[in-house]
Amino acid sequence: MCRNIKTLFNFEPPATEDEIQASALQFVRKLSGFNKPSQANEAAFELAVQEVSDAARRLLASLHTQAPPRDRATEAAKAKERSQARFAGR
Repeated sequence: MCRNIKTLFNFEPPATEDEIQASALQFVRKLSGFNKPSQANEAAFELAVQEVSDAARRLLASLHTQAPPRDRATEAAKAKERSQARFAGR
């Protein structure tokens, strides 16, 4: 599951709310072990997702770098290349 959590810092354009929310959801899923929580755990699960989203948003807003922003298409191509190399021998 954690492979789906993508780096969100230092991209142009900046990370969207949907990307932050998706990252938080994946993180909470990994921690809890639930893909979809039971009704008894749903409120706690949703609160955790919201709190992680808020923390991620604050973190991204507070980080600084001198490096030029990364390009999403270039990074996606690199990831695809790594994946192909990793699974080529199977």
